[in-house]
Amino acid sequence: MTSSNEQELLSGALSYDLSALAEIYDRYSPGIYRYAMRLLGNEVQAEECVADTFTRFLQALRIGHGPRDHLQAYLYRIAHNWITDFYRRQPAPPLPLDDALSADPASLPETLAEEHHLQQEIRLALRALTPDQRQVIVIRFLEGWENNEVAAALKKPVAAIKALQYRGLKLLQTILVKKPREEK
Repeated sequence: MTSSNEQELLSGALSYDLSALAEIYDRYSPGIYRYAMRLLGNEVQAEECVADTFTRFLQALRIGHGPRDHLQAYLYRIAHNWITDFYRRQPAPPLPLDDALSADPASLPETLAEEHHLQQEIRLALRALTPDQRQVIVIRFLEGWENNEVAAALKKPVAAIKALQYRGLKLLQTILVKKPREEK
């Protein structure tokens, strides 16, 4: 999307143009949902995150504190803050037993059970990262953003994003490589 198109949408949103607001929701809600699902691993919580993100966006517009540029980055920042607050309110999860990682593997094809297990391992490994490292890794690699876009969203220099990315990837590698894999 071009920045002029984003600016047009933002101008429309600032004047409460319903078609601009609807287009903003239609354009950005799927990505925010995927981002929330990757970090939360729960459909209901991800949907709640999306709903609260757009509610907070509309509240900010109403009181004149909405974004003036970088609309996508602004929305992802709201979602990130919601997810961070969510995890702060939650007790640390117990580490699941290997049997609890997949739902009755006898009823699932072997490949789906393995995929589910791998997703759980990755989700647990991501939770070991700092919130900033986790956000950089998810936005950068799972959402496909460039370093400068991530820097704008997090309001950090590109060098800081690169450092967070490097440390996060190193920690993920340490966690995931040292985990013993089941041999079949």
